[in-house]
Amino acid sequence: MSTPPTGYLTRERETARSDEALLLRLGYSQVLYREMGGFSNFAISFTIISVLAGCLTSYYLAFNNGGPVAITWGWLLVGGFCVLVAMAMGEIASSMPTAGALYFWASKLGGPAWGWFTGWFNLIGQIAVTAAIQYGSATFATALLNLWFPSLVGTDTTTIFIVFSVIAAGQLGLNLLNVNLLSRLNTLSAWWHMAGVALIVVILLIVPTEHQSVSFVFGEVINNSGFSDSGIWFVFGLGLLMAQYTVTGYDASAHMSEETRGASRAAALGMIWAVVGSVVFGFILLVAVTFAVPNVQGTIDAAGMAVVYIWSEATNDAWAEFMLVIVVIAQLFCGTASVTSASRMMFAFSRDRAVPFSRLWRRVGANRVPVNSVIAIAVTSWALMIPTLANGVVGYAVGTSIAVIGLYIAFALPIILRIKAGDRFEPGAWSLGKHYKWVSRIAVVWIGVVCVLFLMPISPKGIPGTEGFAWESVNYAPLTVGGALALFGGWYLVSARKWFTGPVRENRPQDDFNVMQRGNGQPHPQQMRQPVRPY
Repeated sequence: MSTPPTGYLTRERETARSDEALLLRLGYSQVLYREMGGFSNFAISFTIISVLAGCLTSYYLAFNNGGPVAITWGWLLVGGFCVLVAMAMGEIASSMPTAGALYFWASKLGGPAWGWFTGWFNLIGQIAVTAAIQYGSATFATALLNLWFPSLVGTDTTTIFIVFSVIAAGQLGLNLLNVNLLSRLNTLSAWWHMAGVALIVVILLIVPTEHQSVSFVFGEVINNSGFSDSGIWFVFGLGLLMAQYTVTGYDASAHMSEETRGASRAAALGMIWAVVGSVVFGFILLVAVTFAVPNVQGTIDAAGMAVVYIWSEATNDAWAEFMLVIVVIAQLFCGTASVTSASRMMFAFSRDRAVPFSRLWRRVGANRVPVNSVIAIAVTSWALMIPTLANGVVGYAVGTSIAVIGLYIAFALPIILRIKAGDRFEPGAWSLGKHYKWVSRIAVVWIGVVCVLFLMPISPKGIPGTEGFAWESVNYAPLTVGGALALFGGWYLVSARKWFTGPVRENRPQDDFNVMQRGNGQPHPQQMRQPVRPY
C-alpha cells in the first residue's frame, strides 16, 4: 500500500488545524469527525436534491398543473432562481461554516430572535423534506415490488405506508454508523445519479416506438387542477411545486461543515455546484420523460404513479423494472442523506439549548455521530406521513409544501440579514463581492413568491364554501406551518426570549491558542478573523 507524499500530509494537517481554529473562533469545539472532502460535501446536497427522486415522484403535480410547459420551462425558471439562492447562502456559509448553518448565521447577523425563528423553520423543513423524500421513494419501491410480485404486493396507500416504514427504519440504521461510511455512500450516490440519468435518457430515446412532438414537450399546456383556464398563470405557479420541491435541501452542505475539510470554501461550492448540476441533469431527464408520454389522459389518471405509467406503457415491463431499480436505489441514497443533514441541524440547534430536552439530542456517540438526533429525526419524519393513510396524494403534496415553505423561509432570513449588514459583513474564503446586492435581493423576492404560492389551495375543492368542497382536498400547509409558527413563536415570546441567547460558546479563550499551536502550525490568516457580530 503506497504512502501519501509528505507534502500532501502536511497540507492535510494544516487544513485540519485551520478548520478547527475557525470553528473554535466561532464558538465550538471539534466533536464531530471531520472526514468529508469537497466532493463528498457536494455529493450530499446533490443526493438530497436528487433529480431521480423529487422531480419523478412529484412529476404528476406539474403535469396536472400546467402540463409539459410547467415541467420543462418551469424547471428552468425555478432552477435559475435556485442557483441565485444557493450563491447567496454560499457566501454566508463560507464566512461561518458550522453545523447550525442557517440558524447560526441568523443569530450572528441579527441576534437571538432571528436565530430562533430561522432555526425552527429550518428544523421543521428538514423533517418535512425527509418525510416527503422517504414517502416518495416508497411509492416507487412499491411500484417495483408490484411489478415483481403482482399477486402479493398492491399499490394501495396502506402498502405504500408499510414500505415507507421499512425504508425509514433502514435509513435510521444506516445513519447510526460512522460518518466515514456515509461520506462514501454519498460519493457513490452522486455518481449513481449522474450515470442513472444518462441510462434512463438513452432508454427513453431509443426504446419507445413513438415520441411526443417538440411542440408538445415545450408548448403544451394542461389544466387538470379544477381551476378555470382564466387563472392559468396561477395553475402554472402551482405546477412549480415539482421543481421547487426537488431543488431544495442543498443547505446540507452547510450543515456538514463541521465534518468537511476546508469547509470555508467547500461548503459554499458544494451548495452551488449541487444546484447547478441538478438543474442540468434534471432538465435532460424531464425532457426525456415528457417526450415518452404515451397518453395524456392515462398519465393524468395515474396520478402519483405517472412516471411508472409512462415507462411501462412507452417501453415494456422489463425496461420499466430496470429504470425503477435505478431510481429506487437513488431515492434510498437521497433519504439516507436527508436524515444525515437533518440530524446535524438538530444536533447543532440542541447544542445551543433551543430544542426541548436539548441535553438528549446533543449527545454524540462513541463513533462521533449525534445518535439521539438521528433517532428523533427518523421518528418525527415517519410520524408526519401518517395522514397519507387517509389520502396519499394530498398527504404527500402537503408534506412537500411544508418542506418547501419551512426550508425556504429559513433560507431567506439570513440572506435578508446579510443584505442589511452590507459592507460590514466579513466574507470567508468564497465571496460574491459587490454582486451580493442583486443576487441576494432577487433570491429573497423569489423565496417570497414561492412561499405565497405554496400556501394557496391546490384544488378548488379544497376551498371552504365552494361547491364540492372536501376536507381531503384542503391544503393543510397554512395550518401546519402557521400552527408550528404559533407554537415556537409563542414559546419564544412567553419564555425563550428571557433565556435564549443564541449560539453558546463551548471553548475557553486558551483553546484557540492550543489548537493553533498543535503541531507547531499556524492557521491561515483568513481563519484568524473574528466572526461577524450581531448588527
